[in-house]
Amino acid sequence: MTRFRLEAETLAGRNLPDYLALHSWSVTETAAFWDAVWDFCGVIAAEKGARALGTAIMPGAEFFPDARLNFAENLLRKNDTSPALHFNNEGDHKRTMSWAQLRAGVSQFAQALRAWGVTPGDRVAGYMPNLPETIVAMLASASIGAVWSSCSPDFGAKGVLDRFGQIEPKVLIACDGYRYNGKTLALEDNLREITAQLPTLEHVVIVPFVDAPVTGVAKTVRWEEACASFKPKDILFEQLPFNHPLYIMFSSGTTGAPKCIVHSAGGTLLQQLKEHVLHCDLKEGDTLFYFTTCGWMMWNWLVAGLGVGATLALYDGSPFYPDGNVLFDYADEAGVNVFGTSAKFIDALNKENLKPIETHDLSDLRLILSTGSPLVDEGFEYVYRGIKQDVQLSSISGGTDIVSCFVLGNPVLPVWKGEIQSKGLGMAVEIWDEGGDVLTYGKGELVCTKPFPSMPIGFWNDPDGVKYAAAYFDRFPGVWHHGDFAEVTERGGVIIHGRSDATLNPGGVRIGTAEIYAVVETLPEIREAIAVGQSWQDDVRVVLFVVLAEGAELTDELIATIRSNIRKGASPRHVPAKVVAVTDIPRTKSGKITELAVRDIIEGRDVKNREALANPEALDLYKDIAELAE
Repeated sequence: MTRFRLEAETLAGRNLPDYLALHSWSVTETAAFWDAVWDFCGVIAAEKGARALGTAIMPGAEFFPDARLNFAENLLRKNDTSPALHFNNEGDHKRTMSWAQLRAGVSQFAQALRAWGVTPGDRVAGYMPNLPETIVAMLASASIGAVWSSCSPDFGAKGVLDRFGQIEPKVLIACDGYRYNGKTLALEDNLREITAQLPTLEHVVIVPFVDAPVTGVAKTVRWEEACASFKPKDILFEQLPFNHPLYIMFSSGTTGAPKCIVHSAGGTLLQQLKEHVLHCDLKEGDTLFYFTTCGWMMWNWLVAGLGVGATLALYDGSPFYPDGNVLFDYADEAGVNVFGTSAKFIDALNKENLKPIETHDLSDLRLILSTGSPLVDEGFEYVYRGIKQDVQLSSISGGTDIVSCFVLGNPVLPVWKGEIQSKGLGMAVEIWDEGGDVLTYGKGELVCTKPFPSMPIGFWNDPDGVKYAAAYFDRFPGVWHHGDFAEVTERGGVIIHGRSDATLNPGGVRIGTAEIYAVVETLPEIREAIAVGQSWQDDVRVVLFVVLAEGAELTDELIATIRSNIRKGASPRHVPAKVVAVTDIPRTKSGKITELAVRDIIEGRDVKNREALANPEALDLYKDIAELAE
């Protein structure tokens, strides 16, 4: 980051004495900044072109309109015997793949895809765990210019069809099953149903992972047979426009059919390299880990670490099997330098009173990343108390919509409890009020006022861009409206208070749910909580649902403590009118709690797409609760 800032001073023609000055230049001189990122990160391309930015409007901005490049070529920078990928499945089934083996595998599978008639723009889909073969398949697809899309194997058949049915893939790569929480789960029945309803499929590639049978599925070939038909050779990397589609990613789909978000090869590459190289200080030879499935954007973010020459530590399965030490065992074994996880995982470790700082070495670990939901103050305190003292803790926030971050960590700035360290370079993030005026303090809507490369190039099956524009630009024309309720602190950090559509409005005042969780989840009697607004007597009242710790009871005294703590720790307006005990909280496949779905249930509305949830049966716990009728 410092080296980049000093080089940027030459481009800017003035001193840029600190990060604030560098960020200001990066969002004022958009074209010059992204041109500098291209050079600094060493993007490989057949042609860069003279222009870093053509049309600069949103939507429709054109970055590097004359460039020709290939995403996979940029990730396969090395070809030696050092490790490219480690793999671990619940502490077992371990593997390591060298850079030479990775390149050879991509070469073989790319040849198979070409032999099957896959061409630029065709869709290749993965129904896969976080395996080395998944990365091989994605890179092989990208080398041709095919468009990759993936779902994790915990998706049911309907959830997969809701996604892949919209994009009509030509090839499906699927595993025979997966392991989770010590159990082996076969996918034969799901695969029969899925493939029967995807008429565009010409080949189904079965990756043996758990040695489960797969019968009754047409057009199948086993992974090793598809690859063994071809000898490794130099990979033909198709040189394609910067805006050529690379990924189709999906919204959670909890409020209807998932949106199919199309991301470009050049935009994804440049943005993620910027985040890895500058904001994470990731270097060649480092080891990068992120706990993620192939159904979450953090998988795509993780994979881009190869573009730095870093080794990826892949993990599949439960983070608490056989116990909560498994990921830290892996971090020690693989020598992880950058460890990525979710705020909920950190909170769960704290609740379990686990102390890796006492049981593990973690001497290689220098950066911990947290996302998925806001990391509360107690989470920050726990990391430094319970995991490691001399570590940079970076809460980060962005989304599937941009396959990257708006606000994230920064290796040259201090970590302040409860805050995200900084706005991302090149991201003109501001907080606006309802009328579109900039807020210098207080909470409002997170927006981005300048274009950036990783904006989607559109939605699939949205030829006129109507759905795309409505999703991000209807609220404030020409400005990206992200849908987060946030504020900028006096130190220049950022606090995310929750999703805008999940904010509570008692008495017409908007408050964020994250502020309630930050208080409530510090109580030892509360495992986790979810807060929603319920329409009541021409107003909205706050309802708090709590999952109790083992042995705890929701007594009048505990309710009084909850309310008192919220009043002191947040504000009187945050105090819930009702506190109700439940045994589970519905969440998406990526682990995010679904406030909107709970709100719909208690308001008597149906949740349209239960298949998008990891535990849809939990919704039934919120139906017809007598306490909410009084």
